[in-house]
Amino acid sequence: MKKIKVAIIVGSDSDLPVIENATKVLDDFNILYSLNVASAHRSPEYVKQCVRLAERSGAKVFIAAAGMSAALPGVVASETALPVIGIPLEGKSLSGLDALFSIVQMPPGIPVGTVALGKPGATNAAVLAAEILALSDSSLKNKIKNYRKKLSDTIIEKDKVLKKSGIRKYISQYQKK
Repeated sequence: MKKIKVAIIVGSDSDLPVIENATKVLDDFNILYSLNVASAHRSPEYVKQCVRLAERSGAKVFIAAAGMSAALPGVVASETALPVIGIPLEGKSLSGLDALFSIVQMPPGIPVGTVALGKPGATNAAVLAAEILALSDSSLKNKIKNYRKKLSDTIIEKDKVLKKSGIRKYISQYQKK
């Protein structure tokens, strides 16, 4: 059995559509991961079990996503000495600012790297996890370079289409994709 490299923990199954962005990136980089639903408030002992199992399974980086009070990334960080990346998720009343502030404001000595809210944050969390792993994996480092080149090529191609078609046609035809 292959060992995982990244352990993902989300606070609720309703977070899965957002975290899917992270799993797609990890899949594209061929990074094995685990995925658990465990709540810092409703199942704290289970969170601890998930962290311990992930470490035994080879995890080198954790990604934790949570909304509202967003305690999960901090709890995960308190249970491991490995890097933890927190993804703040939108809640119903404060549009995710509560989660962002909760994750960003960790006490000294228990850091959580924090990325953007929601789906962009999930993508960035996976890329950041890959970059951390690439510190000791030159093949993965090359995959990340290729990923970034594709991003660059996509923007340059969009600029060419914009120049050829003009702003109105571009907006009406190409941004709808």
